[in-house]
Amino acid sequence: MDYLPLYLDVRDTLCLVVGGDSVALRKIRLLLSAGARIRLVAPDILEELSGMLDHQRHEIIQRPFQGDDLDGVRLVIAATDSDTVNGAVADAAKARGLTVNVVDGAEQGNAIMPAIIDRSPLIVSVSSAGKAPVLARLLRTRLESLLPDGYGRLADLAGSFRAQVKARFSSLNDRRYFWEKVFGGPAAEQALAGNMEQARRMIGQALEALEAQEEQLVGEVYLVGGGPGDPDLLTFRALRLMQQADVVLHDRLVSEDVLALCRRDADYIYVGKRRDQHTLPQEDINTLLVKLAKEGKRVLRLKGGDPFIFGRGGEEIDTLADEGIPFQVVPGITAASGCASYAGIPLTHRDYAQSVRFVTGHLKDGGYDLNWSEMVRNDQTLVFYMGLMGLPRICQELIDHGRNPETPVALIQQGTTREQRVYTGSLTSIVSDIAEIKIKPPTLIIVGEVVQLHERLKWFGLEEEYA
Repeated sequence: MDYLPLYLDVRDTLCLVVGGDSVALRKIRLLLSAGARIRLVAPDILEELSGMLDHQRHEIIQRPFQGDDLDGVRLVIAATDSDTVNGAVADAAKARGLTVNVVDGAEQGNAIMPAIIDRSPLIVSVSSAGKAPVLARLLRTRLESLLPDGYGRLADLAGSFRAQVKARFSSLNDRRYFWEKVFGGPAAEQALAGNMEQARRMIGQALEALEAQEEQLVGEVYLVGGGPGDPDLLTFRALRLMQQADVVLHDRLVSEDVLALCRRDADYIYVGKRRDQHTLPQEDINTLLVKLAKEGKRVLRLKGGDPFIFGRGGEEIDTLADEGIPFQVVPGITAASGCASYAGIPLTHRDYAQSVRFVTGHLKDGGYDLNWSEMVRNDQTLVFYMGLMGLPRICQELIDHGRNPETPVALIQQGTTREQRVYTGSLTSIVSDIAEIKIKPPTLIIVGEVVQLHERLKWFGLEEEYA
């Protein structure tokens, strides 16, 4: 190691910052967040800095650095735009045995400032030993997705039980095992979701069960929206749950790229559905979720798009609620929003559409008994899910009920993925336009004047990139 990682307690400690520009401002914000007292020295000082340090706890000295500015300080940060000044500050600080950091000049000081992920009291830092700070910041950004804000709450909660757990387990290994189970179980999930009282009760119950030498299996179901296909559209919370589930139930609308982000050693069960062809009937899926959860497993029900928009998520959690199974629901970007955005088709637009309606392409009995008369307004965008097989019927019904036959239509095949293709036409032409094209599911249908914006607003090079 080039440096020994340490965390420094600077609460109520005087720290010297030399420099008065935006670089010094960033460092001072960090110091203030850690409770430090600041002595700021610089000939020119930003007004924002002066206002920030306008308190009797802090000192502002508007002149060049002098050696006696080091009196009484514990930490020094040289943050000027002059290598000469920064070097002089560092040399003087090191001569006194002080810790000194030189911004963008690690070799001049004896300490470096890492890229920080603050989930207080949990702190994670990334450093390149001053050799590639941009890379360190990039890694920090990626780690941010794995560490939601709730980890700070979880750390605080664990701290409140620390004495009880230490009293219960004399062995360090036993304590470690207990906390590993807690942090990987439903109590931790409740804390991360913000349900602190529930999490506290569950940890308390786990301790009580151990006192009675009883250990009960407790499982949970995660109903997660995987979005329309591009893994970059997943939420942080979805990714976290995907990577800790013991069992993954997934359908055909989940892209391979999204599925690849799930925990690799989990058990995978395909429960996909095609029109009139179900690997498992919905009732059997509901029963399987209950069964696996009662075995104490963390079960991921991964769905394409959003689980509450034509995803039968409501039916599944209704069963879980009846059985008393803990569950979480994580929304995903629904296909209408994701596919339309990637195709350059705004679902609403002041000049073309003031409302949007999501419609299922087939009903529970396989029919098309829709309220067509409500779908004929020219200022309304229609989005049909699972409607490819019924495209001729959809177009004809809209025309028959009064929608302009020349209304633009777009078919978005496998939107947001490498296989995305967009086909456009009108209510009267689209069926014949695609007659010789083999359209691959899933395909979304958008009807409305906003479709005419596709050519102008589509992402340049998107389809060529995916070709």
